[in-house]
Amino acid sequence: MRDADRIDHRLRMALQAAGHPAAGLPLEPLRDKGLAHDHVRLVGSGLLARIPKQSQMDLGALDNLVYQRACFERAAASGHTPALLGWLMPSTHLPRGALLVQEIAGRPAHLPADLSAMATALATLHAVPLPEERAPLLSPADPLRHLCDEIAGQMAHLPAAKVPPRVARAIDSEWHNVQQLLTSPERPPQCLIAFDAHPGNFIVQTDGRAMLVDLEKCRFAYPGLDLAHATLYTSTTWDVDTRAELTPAQVSVFYATWTQAAGPAAEGALAWHLHLRRAMWLWSLSWCAKWRATSGAAASARPHGEDWSSEHSDAALVAHVRDRVDHYLSLSVVSWVREELATLEQLLPS
Repeated sequence: MRDADRIDHRLRMALQAAGHPAAGLPLEPLRDKGLAHDHVRLVGSGLLARIPKQSQMDLGALDNLVYQRACFERAAASGHTPALLGWLMPSTHLPRGALLVQEIAGRPAHLPADLSAMATALATLHAVPLPEERAPLLSPADPLRHLCDEIAGQMAHLPAAKVPPRVARAIDSEWHNVQQLLTSPERPPQCLIAFDAHPGNFIVQTDGRAMLVDLEKCRFAYPGLDLAHATLYTSTTWDVDTRAELTPAQVSVFYATWTQAAGPAAEGALAWHLHLRRAMWLWSLSWCAKWRATSGAAASARPHGEDWSSEHSDAALVAHVRDRVDHYLSLSVVSWVREELATLEQLLPS
């Protein structure tokens, strides 16, 4: 159950304690749509407060804010993300603090119509020059191995999630395919990626520009992970406002649009699209198992780290996530995605 102490009241107290000029403005909590943040509109200011419920990067409260600040700061050069306009330190009012970002006016993405705008937005993000100093953003020496380690850690929850044996065997087969990639010394080129580019995280402005508004998990890795996350079935049917089932042909056009927008920088990434799509799908499926196994726990009393307890979110959101998790871990959906991968093998560059 949600904290009875309203998030807008706690935000106002934090703004007042910080002497922020927007402290006296009307505050409007937005519908609870995500497992990691509450969002509150500071009416008339153009500001949106992003108030962490937890850290998906498993960081302490201050480190989590520093990480998210870096995400917005690094991505700003793309021109397709909100500006970072301030932040509130962790306090008794907001134990995990908050970021104050530009509120993007627009509508949810409509699929497949807005796939081209999404592909262009991601291409501009991936084109942001690599900085000399990548910290504090995640930048493993071998992003593929790091991703496999993440997947393996999440897959450890499969037994507790009571995944049906046939589904577990199918996942294990695809997992073997991904692990085989580690035997090759070759890797695609690295760039700044969102690592959370599902359609529900885009807002489309009146001029048709797609803005990627959730930048909590940026890292330096491979563009194919974002392209997969934007178009996988487990992504396009996740958010109620952007729900759509794409055909393989539509997915192929999305990849082609990104390739054209990315220009010469796309060349080294093309051969990895299908491989990274499979890996991103397994990351998403294994996360579903992790959420199913851990969401029933009581919320942590400590204001830091990762915490998937359902107590942080509204009952309607928890019910929606449970429905999606059950759906994605079903044999019919796992089989469908495997068939789509086989089809895309003929459509995507190899």
